[in-house]
Amino acid sequence: MKALIIGATGATGKDLTHVLLQDPAYTAVVIFVRRSSGISHPKLTEIMTDFDKLEEVADAIRGDVWFNCMGSTLKTAGSKEKQWHIDYEIPLKFAEIAKRNGVPKAVVVSAFGASPRSKVFYSNMKGKLEEGVENLAFDQCIIFKPGMLLRKETDRSGEHVFGGILKFLNRLGLMKKFRPLETSLLAQKLAKAPRVLPAGKHVISLEKIFDF
Repeated sequence: MKALIIGATGATGKDLTHVLLQDPAYTAVVIFVRRSSGISHPKLTEIMTDFDKLEEVADAIRGDVWFNCMGSTLKTAGSKEKQWHIDYEIPLKFAEIAKRNGVPKAVVVSAFGASPRSKVFYSNMKGKLEEGVENLAFDQCIIFKPGMLLRKETDRSGEHVFGGILKFLNRLGLMKKFRPLETSLLAQKLAKAPRVLPAGKHVISLEKIFDF
């Protein structure tokens, strides 16, 4: 399979890129990036991309499956409007081009609690992205809805603190449903999904990810 990735320089995207490059089921990996990932591999192609001008790279958006690992925080984005653009508008535009070009499979990293009816901005945004991608009617559409993600070498102090609290509670047998998920493990699940699941829509919810 030929895989396409957006969000490849983020924590989950980096891990997914490495997993796909080592997986013999994937013969080629194309990442769309603003800056080089620094990875050199015979299966890897980097497409330098202005995500505000995706039509300029539309001819490269061709393959067997595309993965959306693109996401930001409100703090990083700077405003809700910019976060909406990064987390919703860019992935949906990419999805539209992929569908137009005949890419049959879509794998989207969403979030626990995402719903287009949510009154919480982040959850509503992720839910509307899910809805938008689903409406494009890919042959196979897989939505992952993880909870807290543990990133390697994160500089987000809240992740260290809250992740530690959750791990402690988990050891006590509490809140196991909400145990944090390492991005490296999520990447393995993302790579596996389009290989083993049948056609149609699939939602891998928080409580199912670990056993998937």
